[in-house]
Amino acid sequence: MSARGGKNSGVLAVLIIALAVIVLIAIGAAVVGFAIQLLWWALIGLAIGALARLVLPGTQAIGLLRTALIGAAGALLGGILADALDAGDFLKFVMAILIAAILVLLLGGAGKKSRSRAPARVR
Repeated sequence: MSARGGKNSGVLAVLIIALAVIVLIAIGAAVVGFAIQLLWWALIGLAIGALARLVLPGTQAIGLLRTALIGAAGALLGGILADALDAGDFLKFVMAILIAAILVLLLGGAGKKSRSRAPARVR
């Protein structure tokens, strides 16, 4: 019986290892999927942030990373609001651009006058 018990424990060990490998693959796939989703949000946020900057007149004193973050925030807020209002995909996109434009206006420093002026010419 000891030989049979050893065989069962070997099969059990193989099953436990196989189960552990399957669990690790599932966790890895979830992590990779989440990372890809974050990358997608960043790209969409960059595009929406750029569109929001185009909508606003004048120049905005913010960089590319801040534009992407503001655009991603606008995309998320616009999507949540459009879902709450049971709107379609096009309205979600429009709301995302409008909210991102408002956020760029508020957080991007649009309308701030620069303090450094060129000296007046004296004749």
